[in-house]
Amino acid sequence: MYDVVAIGEVLIDFTPDGVNDQGIARFARNPGGAPANVLAMNAKLGAKTGFIGKVGQDDFGKFLVGVLKESGIDTQGVVMDAEVNTTIAFVQLNEFGDRSFSFYRKPGADMMLREDELEWDMISGCHIFHYGSISFTDDPCRSAAHAAISRAKELGKLMSYDPNYRPFLWDKEERAVREIMDALPMADILKVSEEEMLLLTGETDIEAGAQKLRKQGPRLVLVSRGEFGSFYCAACGTGQMPAFRVNVVDTTGAGDAFLGAVHYRLRKKEAADLDKLTKEELEDILDFANAAGGLTATKRGAIPSMPSLAEIEVCRRDVPRSSCE
Repeated sequence: MYDVVAIGEVLIDFTPDGVNDQGIARFARNPGGAPANVLAMNAKLGAKTGFIGKVGQDDFGKFLVGVLKESGIDTQGVVMDAEVNTTIAFVQLNEFGDRSFSFYRKPGADMMLREDELEWDMISGCHIFHYGSISFTDDPCRSAAHAAISRAKELGKLMSYDPNYRPFLWDKEERAVREIMDALPMADILKVSEEEMLLLTGETDIEAGAQKLRKQGPRLVLVSRGEFGSFYCAACGTGQMPAFRVNVVDTTGAGDAFLGAVHYRLRKKEAADLDKLTKEELEDILDFANAAGGLTATKRGAIPSMPSLAEIEVCRRDVPRSSCE
Protein backbone atom coordinates (compact mmCIF):
# COMPACT_ATOMS: atom_id res chain seq x y z
CA MET A 1 0.00 0.00 0.00
CA TYR A 2 1.37 3.39 -1.01
CA ASP A 3 0.67 6.50 1.02
CA VAL A 4 0.84 8.63 -2.15
CA VAL A 5 1.04 7.86 -5.87
CA ALA A 6 1.36 10.67 -8.40
CA ILE A 7 1.05 10.83 -12.18
CA GLY A 8 2.69 13.48 -14.33
CA GLU A 9 6.03 14.94 -15.26
CA VAL A 10 9.53 14.43 -13.95
CA LEU A 11 12.09 16.52 -15.80
CA ILE A 12 15.41 18.33 -15.69
CA ASP A 13 15.48 21.82 -14.18
CA PHE A 14 18.60 23.69 -15.22
CA THR A 15 18.94 26.27 -12.44
CA PRO A 16 21.33 29.26 -12.24
CA ASP A 17 24.67 28.34 -10.68
CA GLY A 18 26.80 31.48 -10.86
CA VAL A 19 29.21 32.30 -13.68
CA ASN A 20 32.39 30.75 -15.02
CA ASP A 21 35.81 32.40 -15.30
CA GLN A 22 34.68 34.22 -18.43
CA GLY A 23 31.62 35.65 -16.70
CA ILE A 24 29.23 33.37 -18.61
CA ALA A 25 26.22 32.07 -16.69
CA ARG A 26 26.35 28.47 -15.52
CA PHE A 27 23.35 26.21 -14.96
CA ALA A 28 23.19 23.20 -12.64
CA ARG A 29 21.28 20.03 -13.56
CA ASN A 30 18.55 19.45 -10.99
CA PRO A 31 15.69 16.93 -10.92
CA GLY A 32 12.28 18.59 -11.09
CA GLY A 33 8.64 18.28 -12.09
CA ALA A 34 5.90 19.18 -9.62
CA PRO A 35 4.36 15.70 -9.09
CA ALA A 36 7.82 14.18 -8.52
CA ASN A 37 8.70 17.01 -6.13
CA VAL A 38 5.54 16.38 -4.12
CA LEU A 39 6.43 12.71 -3.81
CA ALA A 40 10.01 13.54 -2.82
CA MET A 41 8.77 15.61 0.12
CA ASN A 42 6.47 12.80 1.19
CA ALA A 43 9.27 10.25 0.93
CA LYS A 44 11.70 12.47 2.83
CA LEU A 45 9.23 12.51 5.71
CA GLY A 46 8.85 8.74 5.68
CA ALA A 47 5.81 8.12 3.47
CA LYS A 48 5.71 5.28 0.92
CA THR A 49 5.37 6.76 -2.55
CA GLY A 50 5.22 5.77 -6.21
CA PHE A 51 5.50 7.70 -9.49
CA ILE A 52 3.76 7.11 -12.82
CA GLY A 53 5.22 8.91 -15.82
CA LYS A 54 7.63 8.81 -18.75
CA VAL A 55 11.20 9.94 -19.38
CA GLY A 56 13.53 9.58 -22.34
CA GLN A 57 15.89 6.64 -22.65
CA ASP A 58 18.74 9.12 -22.47
CA ASP A 59 21.27 10.20 -19.86
CA PHE A 60 18.81 12.70 -18.37
CA GLY A 61 16.09 10.06 -18.08
CA LYS A 62 18.44 7.58 -16.44
CA PHE A 63 19.58 10.31 -14.05
CA LEU A 64 15.98 11.10 -13.08
CA VAL A 65 15.06 7.47 -12.46
CA GLY A 66 18.14 7.21 -10.27
CA VAL A 67 17.17 10.30 -8.30
CA LEU A 68 13.63 9.01 -7.76
CA LYS A 69 14.98 5.72 -6.45
CA GLU A 70 17.51 7.48 -4.20
CA SER A 71 14.67 9.62 -2.86
CA GLY A 72 12.74 6.51 -1.86
CA ILE A 73 10.12 6.78 -4.63
CA ASP A 74 8.96 3.56 -6.31
CA THR A 75 9.71 3.80 -10.05
CA GLN A 76 7.92 0.73 -11.41
CA GLY A 77 5.42 3.12 -13.02
CA VAL A 78 8.14 5.00 -14.94
CA VAL A 79 8.36 4.22 -18.66
CA MET A 80 11.45 5.07 -20.73
CA ASP A 81 10.88 6.32 -24.29
CA ALA A 82 13.52 5.32 -26.86
CA GLU A 83 12.40 7.92 -29.40
CA VAL A 84 11.56 11.12 -27.46
CA ASN A 85 14.00 12.90 -25.16
CA THR A 86 13.47 13.79 -21.51
CA THR A 87 11.74 17.13 -20.95
CA ILE A 88 14.02 20.02 -19.94
CA ALA A 89 13.26 23.39 -18.32
CA PHE A 90 15.61 26.32 -17.78
CA VAL A 91 14.83 28.24 -14.60
CA GLN A 92 15.53 31.96 -14.24
CA LEU A 93 15.56 33.58 -10.80
CA ASN A 94 14.93 37.23 -9.98
CA GLU A 95 16.48 39.16 -7.07
CA PHE A 96 13.85 37.75 -4.68
CA GLY A 97 14.46 34.11 -5.62
CA ASP A 98 11.19 33.88 -7.57
CA ARG A 99 11.44 31.83 -10.72
CA SER A 100 10.27 31.71 -14.32
CA PHE A 101 10.56 28.76 -16.70
CA SER A 102 11.53 28.11 -20.31
CA PHE A 103 10.49 24.59 -21.35
CA TYR A 104 11.95 22.37 -24.06
CA ARG A 105 9.01 20.04 -24.65
CA LYS A 106 7.99 19.92 -28.31
CA PRO A 107 7.57 17.08 -27.62
CA GLY A 108 9.04 15.86 -24.35
CA ALA A 109 8.93 12.29 -23.11
CA ASP A 110 6.41 13.08 -20.33
CA MET A 111 3.85 13.97 -23.02
CA MET A 112 4.08 10.50 -24.57
CA LEU A 113 2.73 8.37 -21.69
CA ARG A 114 -0.08 6.17 -22.99
CA GLU A 115 -3.06 4.67 -21.18
CA ASP A 116 -1.87 1.14 -21.98
CA GLU A 117 1.40 1.90 -20.16
CA LEU A 118 -0.22 2.77 -16.82
CA GLU A 119 0.56 0.66 -13.77
CA TRP A 120 -2.99 0.10 -12.56
CA ASP A 121 -1.87 -1.81 -9.46
CA MET A 122 -0.12 1.32 -8.20
CA ILE A 123 -3.35 3.28 -8.51
CA SER A 124 -5.44 0.65 -6.76
CA GLY A 125 -2.77 0.29 -4.09
CA CYS A 126 -2.47 3.93 -3.02
CA HIS A 127 -4.23 6.00 -0.37
CA ILE A 128 -3.70 9.47 -1.89
CA PHE A 129 -3.65 9.93 -5.67
CA HIS A 130 -2.08 13.18 -6.87
CA TYR A 131 -2.22 14.83 -10.29
CA GLY A 132 -1.56 18.15 -12.04
CA SER A 133 -2.66 19.92 -15.19
CA ILE A 134 0.58 19.71 -17.19
CA SER A 135 -0.52 16.18 -18.07
CA PHE A 136 -3.58 17.72 -19.77
CA THR A 137 -1.70 19.81 -22.36
CA ASP A 138 -1.38 17.12 -25.04
CA ASP A 139 -2.31 13.58 -25.98
CA PRO A 140 -1.48 10.80 -25.36
CA CYS A 141 -0.60 11.85 -21.78
CA ARG A 142 -3.88 13.75 -21.46
CA SER A 143 -5.98 10.63 -22.10
CA ALA A 144 -3.73 8.53 -19.88
CA ALA A 145 -3.97 10.99 -17.00
CA HIS A 146 -7.75 11.24 -17.20
CA ALA A 147 -8.06 7.45 -17.27
CA ALA A 148 -5.88 7.18 -14.16
CA ILE A 149 -7.77 9.95 -12.36
CA SER A 150 -11.13 8.41 -13.16
CA ARG A 151 -10.00 5.01 -11.91
CA ALA A 152 -8.57 6.43 -8.67
CA LYS A 153 -11.79 8.36 -8.04
CA GLU A 154 -13.90 5.25 -8.66
CA LEU A 155 -11.79 3.40 -6.10
CA GLY A 156 -12.42 6.06 -3.46
CA LYS A 157 -8.87 7.38 -3.20
CA LEU A 158 -8.15 10.69 -1.51
CA MET A 159 -7.68 12.86 -4.59
CA SER A 160 -5.13 15.70 -4.67
CA TYR A 161 -4.76 18.28 -7.46
CA ASP A 162 -2.23 21.03 -8.13
CA PRO A 163 -2.94 22.73 -11.48
CA ASN A 164 0.64 24.12 -11.60
CA TYR A 165 -0.20 26.40 -14.54
CA ARG A 166 2.72 27.13 -16.89
CA PRO A 167 1.59 29.47 -19.73
CA PHE A 168 4.44 28.45 -22.04
CA LEU A 169 3.09 24.89 -22.24
CA TRP A 170 -0.40 25.78 -23.45
CA ASP A 171 -1.45 26.98 -26.91
CA LYS A 172 -4.26 29.13 -25.47
CA GLU A 173 -5.04 30.40 -21.98
CA GLU A 174 -8.73 29.70 -22.51
CA ARG A 175 -8.07 26.03 -23.19
CA ALA A 176 -5.82 25.80 -20.14
CA VAL A 177 -8.53 27.22 -17.90
CA ARG A 178 -11.14 24.88 -19.34
CA GLU A 179 -8.93 21.80 -18.93
CA ILE A 180 -7.93 22.77 -15.39
CA MET A 181 -11.50 23.46 -14.32
CA ASP A 182 -12.80 20.23 -15.86
CA ALA A 183 -10.60 18.25 -13.46
CA LEU A 184 -11.64 20.18 -10.33
CA PRO A 185 -14.70 18.06 -9.40
CA MET A 186 -12.46 15.00 -9.10
CA ALA A 187 -10.30 16.58 -6.38
CA ASP A 188 -10.70 16.41 -2.62
CA ILE A 189 -7.61 18.57 -1.98
CA LEU A 190 -6.82 21.49 -4.29
CA LYS A 191 -3.63 23.56 -4.04
CA VAL A 192 -3.28 26.71 -6.13
CA SER A 193 -1.11 29.82 -6.10
CA GLU A 194 -2.72 33.25 -5.84
CA GLU A 195 -2.02 33.78 -9.54
CA GLU A 196 -3.74 30.51 -10.42
CA MET A 197 -6.71 31.39 -8.23
CA LEU A 198 -7.11 34.69 -10.11
CA LEU A 199 -6.80 32.91 -13.47
CA LEU A 200 -9.43 30.31 -12.61
CA THR A 201 -11.95 32.49 -10.79
CA GLY A 202 -11.32 36.10 -11.82
CA GLU A 203 -11.38 36.98 -8.11
CA THR A 204 -8.72 39.22 -6.57
CA ASP A 205 -10.15 38.67 -3.09
CA ILE A 206 -8.50 35.51 -1.80
CA GLU A 207 -11.44 34.35 0.32
CA ALA A 208 -13.95 34.86 -2.48
CA GLY A 209 -11.69 33.04 -4.92
CA ALA A 210 -11.11 30.10 -2.59
CA GLN A 211 -14.82 29.80 -1.85
CA LYS A 212 -15.60 29.79 -5.54
CA LEU A 213 -13.08 26.99 -6.16
CA ARG A 214 -14.42 24.92 -3.26
CA LYS A 215 -17.92 25.08 -4.74
CA GLN A 216 -16.54 23.15 -7.73
CA GLY A 217 -16.02 20.04 -5.59
CA PRO A 218 -12.80 20.06 -3.53
CA ARG A 219 -13.34 19.68 0.22
CA LEU A 220 -10.09 21.49 1.07
CA VAL A 221 -8.75 24.43 -0.95
CA LEU A 222 -5.24 25.68 -0.18
CA VAL A 223 -3.77 28.85 -1.64
CA SER A 224 0.01 29.16 -1.39
CA ARG A 225 1.09 32.78 -0.91
CA GLY A 226 4.89 32.72 -0.80
CA GLU A 227 6.24 35.14 1.81
CA PHE A 228 2.69 35.59 3.15
CA GLY A 229 2.18 31.92 3.97
CA SER A 230 -0.97 30.08 3.00
CA PHE A 231 -4.75 30.46 2.99
CA TYR A 232 -7.28 27.68 3.53
CA CYS A 233 -10.95 27.15 2.80
CA ALA A 234 -12.63 24.07 4.29
CA ALA A 235 -15.75 22.93 6.09
CA CYS A 236 -14.33 24.37 9.32
CA GLY A 237 -14.02 27.83 7.76
CA THR A 238 -11.35 29.99 6.19
CA GLY A 239 -8.11 31.42 7.48
CA GLN A 240 -4.50 32.35 6.86
CA MET A 241 -1.31 30.84 8.23
CA PRO A 242 1.89 32.92 8.28
CA ALA A 243 5.12 31.93 6.57
CA PHE A 244 8.43 31.54 8.36
CA ARG A 245 11.11 34.23 8.12
CA VAL A 246 13.77 32.34 6.21
CA ASN A 247 16.50 33.45 3.82
CA VAL A 248 14.96 32.78 0.41
CA VAL A 249 17.43 31.65 -2.26
CA ASP A 250 15.29 29.74 -4.77
CA THR A 251 11.53 29.18 -4.55
CA THR A 252 11.57 26.27 -7.03
CA GLY A 253 9.73 23.35 -5.42
CA ALA A 254 8.60 25.28 -2.34
CA GLY A 255 4.92 24.92 -3.18
CA ASP A 256 5.43 21.24 -3.94
CA ALA A 257 7.16 20.71 -0.60
CA PHE A 258 4.23 22.50 1.07
CA LEU A 259 1.71 20.17 -0.58
CA GLY A 260 3.82 17.08 0.08
CA ALA A 261 3.92 17.98 3.76
CA VAL A 262 0.12 18.37 3.75
CA HIS A 263 -0.17 14.90 2.23
CA TYR A 264 2.09 13.47 4.91
CA ARG A 265 -0.10 14.85 7.67
CA LEU A 266 -3.29 13.62 5.93
CA ARG A 267 -1.98 10.22 4.81
CA LYS A 268 -4.22 8.34 7.29
CA LYS A 269 -7.36 10.36 6.48
CA GLU A 270 -10.26 9.53 4.20
CA ALA A 271 -11.94 12.14 1.97
CA ALA A 272 -14.88 12.54 4.38
CA ASP A 273 -12.42 13.20 7.23
CA LEU A 274 -11.41 16.49 5.61
CA ASP A 275 -14.82 17.90 6.52
CA LYS A 276 -14.28 16.88 10.15
CA LEU A 277 -10.98 18.76 10.62
CA THR A 278 -11.17 21.51 13.21
CA LYS A 279 -9.53 24.87 12.57
CA GLU A 280 -6.89 24.01 15.15
CA GLU A 281 -6.06 20.70 13.46
CA LEU A 282 -5.95 22.21 9.99
CA GLU A 283 -3.87 25.19 11.06
CA ASP A 284 -1.36 22.89 12.74
CA ILE A 285 -1.05 20.93 9.48
CA LEU A 286 -0.55 24.12 7.47
CA ASP A 287 2.02 25.50 9.91
CA PHE A 288 3.95 22.25 9.39
CA ALA A 289 3.57 22.57 5.62
CA ASN A 290 4.61 26.24 5.61
CA ALA A 291 7.83 25.25 7.38
CA ALA A 292 8.52 22.58 4.76
CA GLY A 293 7.95 25.01 1.91
CA GLY A 294 9.96 27.78 3.54
CA LEU A 295 12.97 25.57 4.21
CA THR A 296 12.95 24.27 0.63
CA ALA A 297 13.29 27.86 -0.58
CA THR A 298 16.51 28.36 1.39
CA LYS A 299 18.49 26.18 -1.04
CA ARG A 300 18.79 25.85 -4.81
CA GLY A 301 16.82 23.22 -6.69
CA ALA A 302 13.70 21.33 -5.64
CA ILE A 303 14.22 17.69 -4.66
CA PRO A 304 17.74 18.25 -3.25
CA SER A 305 16.37 21.00 -0.99
CA MET A 306 13.53 19.11 0.70
CA PRO A 307 13.87 19.29 4.52
CA SER A 308 13.71 16.39 6.97
CA LEU A 309 11.06 15.95 9.64
CA ALA A 310 13.59 17.04 12.27
CA GLU A 311 14.47 20.20 10.33
CA ILE A 312 10.80 21.11 10.00
CA GLU A 313 10.24 20.73 13.72
CA VAL A 314 13.30 22.86 14.52
CA CYS A 315 12.00 25.53 12.15
CA ARG A 316 8.58 25.53 13.81
CA ARG A 317 10.20 25.86 17.22
CA ASP A 318 12.97 28.38 16.53
CA VAL A 319 12.19 30.44 13.43
CA PRO A 320 9.85 33.44 13.79
CA ARG A 321 6.75 33.69 11.64
CA SER A 322 6.01 36.62 9.35
CA SER A 323 2.85 38.62 8.85
CA CYS A 324 0.13 37.28 6.55
CA GLU A 325 -0.24 40.71 4.95
